Amino acid sequence: MLGAIIGIAAMLGLARRDTLAARIAVPLLFGALLLWLWQMLVIIFAVPAVILPPPTAVAAAFVGHLDILRADFRQTVLRSVLPGYAIGCGSGFLTALAIERSDFLKRGLLPLGNLVSATPIVGIAPIMVMWFGFDWPSKAAVVAVMTFFPMLVNTIAGLSEAGAMERDLMRCYAAGPWTMLFKLRLPAAMPFVFNALKLNSTLALIGAVVAEFFGTPILGMGFRISTEAARMNLDIVWATIAVTALTGSLSFAAIAALERAVTFWHPSFRTR
Repeated sequence: MLGAIIGIAAMLGLARRDTLAARIAVPLLFGALLLWLWQMLVIIFAVPAVILPPPTAVAAAFVGHLDILRADFRQTVLRSVLPGYAIGCGSGFLTALAIERSDFLKRGLLPLGNLVSATPIVGIAPIMVMWFGFDWPSKAAVVAVMTFFPMLVNTIAGLSEAGAMERDLMRCYAAGPWTMLFKLRLPAAMPFVFNALKLNSTLALIGAVVAEFFGTPILGMGFRISTEAARMNLDIVWATIAVTALTGSLSFAAIAALERAVTFWHPSFRTR
């Protein structure tokens, strides 16, 4: 209990500081406090492990099944998420560049995009499994479908972000369409593009994991969660969930760091 009080006091003190170390330390301390509360509540109320295992059991399962978790990570993230993410984001970005100047395609494709993006994963995944088989191509296809339209919509919105005054200035310098695109419109669209990249980094992982529930080889994070939950091995389930959450958080943080480096000129970064 004394350690929890010291941790809370340290978080309150660090929260008042606007340094990089403080911004990293506060969520780490808060997460450690949540794990401590989880451990204490499970012990105090004698919660059965088949309902909610303690963090120590989850950590032991993580260490004891490290080889299996590594193989699941390779199957889900490296073979399904990354190809599908690259295909979906890349094709959405290029399609946005192609149709942005066409009102016909814009009016026809964007409503269709909203329709497809509203389709639940549980409806898309079985179809992709039947089309592309049980291995990673079907999961990559689900990821590509899920990430295509967020990138398309955000890129089109970003390409329209450049103001009329900036466009008039470029025309005064006799800038052609390609110069206008690369010198003005694409830089103005970068915050929107990175918003889509960050959103898709989590959507891609969710889509691949859920798609593995509908058919996969005997590997993958979704396969591991479904099979071990059926066996009541919830410690392994929580260990897999922890790997998934950590992967999503690190990918989001990496894209956010890249965004800061590319769009350092944006007011949201210059005012900090």
